[in-house]
Amino acid sequence: MIKHIVTWRLKDEALGCDKGTNCERLLAMLEELPRVVPGIHHFEFGVDIGAAHGPWDIAIYSEFETRAALDAYQVHPEHVKLKEFAAAIADGRAVVDYEA
Repeated sequence: MIKHIVTWRLKDEALGCDKGTNCERLLAMLEELPRVVPGIHHFEFGVDIGAAHGPWDIAIYSEFETRAALDAYQVHPEHVKLKEFAAAIADGRAVVDYEA
C-alpha cells in the first residue's frame, strides 16, 4: 500500500479571492477526486482546526494499492487541474509518499 500525504498553507489572497473562498474551492475539488480518478483506495482531507497552531491549513491523506496507481493519479486531468489551482493559491506545500 502506498500512502500519499499532502499539506498546503494558503495565501491570504490569491486569484482575486480571499483565503476562505479559495479554501472552499480547493475542498470542493478534493471532494470530487475519489469519484473521478480510478485507483484511489482511500482518500480523506480536512482543514486544520488550529489546536496545534501549525503552519498548514489543509491536509490530505490518501492510499493507493500500487505505485503505478499513484503515478496514474498524478497525471489524471482532474488531479492536474487541482494541482495547478493549489499552486496558485498556496504559499507552501509538503508531500510525503511511503510504502506500508
